[in-house]
Formats: sequence, C-alpha cells, structure tokens
Amino acid sequence: MFTGIIEHQGTIHTLEITPTGGRVTIHASALASSLNNSESIAVNGCCLTVVAVHGDAFSADLSSETIQKTIFGVSGALKVGARVNLEEPLSPVKELGGHFVLGHVDTTGRVTHLAPEATASGSWTYGVEVPEDFGQYIVPKGSITIDGISLTIAHWNPHTRIVEIAIIPYTYEHTNIRERQPGDAVNLEADILGKYIVRYLEARESAALTASPLTMAHLLENGF
Repeated sequence: MFTGIIEHQGTIHTLEITPTGGRVTIHASALASSLNNSESIAVNGCCLTVVAVHGDAFSADLSSETIQKTIFGVSGALKVGARVNLEEPLSPVKELGGHFVLGHVDTTGRVTHLAPEATASGSWTYGVEVPEDFGQYIVPKGSITIDGISLTIAHWNPHTRIVEIAIIPYTYEHTNIRERQPGDAVNLEADILGKYIVRYLEARESAALTASPLTMAHLLENGF
C-alpha cells in the first residue's frame, strides 16, 4: 500500500516487453541502495517487486496483467531515459499525506492538456481523458491517482470524460507531470473506497433482480 506522495524519481534504463511479460530496470541513485530483493516499489503508480539491485539501479519483472493494464504495455509510452515517479510502501510510522493507494492500476488515460493557470500562483491545470467505465469512480473534490501521484479532482466533465486537476508548483517540479504532453498515456487508479461502494451497489442491485417477489399469491400457494 502507498500514499501517492512521490518521494523519488528515476529514469528507465532498460525495458524489455514480450507477449507474456517483461522486465524494467530503473536508474534511481537516491533510492536503489536502500532497496532489497522482494521489496515492493511503486513505479508510476504500478506496484512492482524488486528482483535485482545493481549499483544505482534496480530491476522489476512485469507480468502480462501489468503490461495489459498499465502504460508499460502502451506502445511508445515509456522509453529508455523516460522519467518515472517512485514511491516506497507505506510503513506503520509513515505519514499518510495523500490517500490509500494500492498500486493496482485500473486502466490508462490520455493527457488532454497541461496549461499554466491564469494567476500569479504558478499552478497548472492538468487534464486527462479517462475510459468510459472509469468515470463512475470520479468524484469532484475526491481523490485520484495518476502515474502514482495522489491528486484532488478539481473538475469533472462526464460528457468529454475529461478530469481536471490543479497542480501546485511543488508537484509540478517534483514529479514527471512537467514532462507530460497532450496524447501521452498515464496510469490511473481509482480511490479504493469508491470502488468498494460501486461493487456493493452492483451486488445489491443484482440480488434485488434475482430475488423472488413476496406476494399474497405466493404465500397462499405455499400454505400460509
């Protein structure tokens, strides 16, 4: 489990993708030396397992599910030299500054715009188009994880399926958002609380549709 507060950044050193899996090696001089094999690490919001540490870099294997659901499987989305957001798992003494992030990427979206706000604050407006079925998890002023970053939704347009976030200067400077261009693919993870609520409502609706209606005729037929 993570918080979505980006602690480090790294760059893709090698990336090997096959139809059944792959492996990524990431150069992260400020982080690699503290990692050990079998530890978890979030890379652009995707929870991976460290399988090797060598000098200033670490490697992680990619499952076929990871490739299908994340930008690791989007052609051209990640290349050698690309900057990635990194976060170590939440520990019992770690401050929960963002929200509960599992590192289980739900799907990918596409950047629509990244523009400075028309104020002197130095903030930016960040827009991402999300898939239709992901829209049910979007709540204005709620949380969303984009490329591993815990962000607050400022505006949601269900017709265009574009979610907008106000990016403060610190987030802009300390994540890979500053390198994003329209059309870029990004990892998306919905707030786990929202997913549980949607799943509960789906289960309740399904149960209601399959339940036998209790009527007077039904009671009489059964001897009541």
